Amino acid sequence: MTWAGEQPKPLLLVIHNGLREYREYLLSSLCTRYRVHLINDTEPSWERSYLDGFTLVPDTGADAVLAAARKIAAEESVSGVMSWHEEHIVQAALVAEELGLPGTPPDAVRRCRDKFATRTALAAEGIGQPAFVAVGSLDEARAAADKLGFPVVIKPRAAGGSQGVVLVADAEELAAHFVTTRDVPVPHTPVFDQGVLVEEYADGPEVTVDSVVRGGRATPLFVARKDIGYPPYFESIGHIVDGADPLLADPDFRQLVQAVHTALGCTDGWTHTELKLTAQGPKVIEVNGRIGGDLIAYLGLRTTGVDPGLVCADVACGTEPVTEATKQAVAGVRFCYPPHDDALIEAVDFDRAGLPDEIDLAVALVAPGDVVSPPRQGLIDGRVALATAVAPSVDACRTALDRAQAALRLRVGPRQ
Repeated sequence: MTWAGEQPKPLLLVIHNGLREYREYLLSSLCTRYRVHLINDTEPSWERSYLDGFTLVPDTGADAVLAAARKIAAEESVSGVMSWHEEHIVQAALVAEELGLPGTPPDAVRRCRDKFATRTALAAEGIGQPAFVAVGSLDEARAAADKLGFPVVIKPRAAGGSQGVVLVADAEELAAHFVTTRDVPVPHTPVFDQGVLVEEYADGPEVTVDSVVRGGRATPLFVARKDIGYPPYFESIGHIVDGADPLLADPDFRQLVQAVHTALGCTDGWTHTELKLTAQGPKVIEVNGRIGGDLIAYLGLRTTGVDPGLVCADVACGTEPVTEATKQAVAGVRFCYPPHDDALIEAVDFDRAGLPDEIDLAVALVAPGDVVSPPRQGLIDGRVALATAVAPSVDACRTALDRAQAALRLRVGPRQ
């Protein structure tokens, strides 16, 4: 309710909501400052308490989303638009452009969605990254791998969430994995003649940096140290975010982050950049034009006090965001998986008595009767549970997560 003389909250359009376990914390923040109107192709359920309104569309492609946004804007003033879902960031950019709202231009957002376009733009500025070749066939992939030298990484040109990303050691492994990588479905993107990237393998620990960009100036906010499992795939099995990570204060690192955003043409919004810290220096793996997934930004909120949802919304509405840390801690997330493919879940929960005080969240992601698989057959949809911890040090955080994983009580049916 708005009382007489009181100004209504600004109206913010959000395109696609994502999974509750990974994105509810964002919606709960947004509604404290904004009236949130959701555009999606499924009717909201758990989201309703956070929404001022919603529009159902037949699909979440650009035409349907633009038509919905035009209708909303014809009825009331829209202050901003955003999406934190990889497949919908271009749609959000198109809406912002059409309605004259702040945002990175659609061409630059497409440049982030298309990993080959990202690589090409960074190469033009001499920014450190793996050598790469775009290919459309196994023969072209073999030639590229021979040129780069095994091992190489193959990945779909526009997929997200590590789908289809594989480290291949030789020509035999390349042949075994190529078709699966090539055929990863990627909605709302063009069909590329050369839809697979073959890349030099960058050896070293992987980090991600979530940044806010306003007026072309990139400000790194959260650095996550990634734990990767299930080789030869690159599944993220956990992350650690230290509010005092030394990379945040490293001028060379900050300069690199700025150079990446300038090269790609990112002007206003939030980005999630993945890098490998190699012996030759940092190498950019990819840049996503959205808030990081896997609860990374939630960990940043818990470690710094900087609210990623509000920061992203403020920039989308042309307001200066609050990015100064108000606290300092270490937080982490750990993901748990079934023991084998096609595992029938009979029971899943945590022994709450076995969870240490540092555990923040302990959440089952599946229910009895679900059938799930670990990578490669399953990725994010194969996770059975997650736990987050907040602690004063990295070691204490990892110890708490180890204890939480040990407290998971998972029972699966016999292998079919």
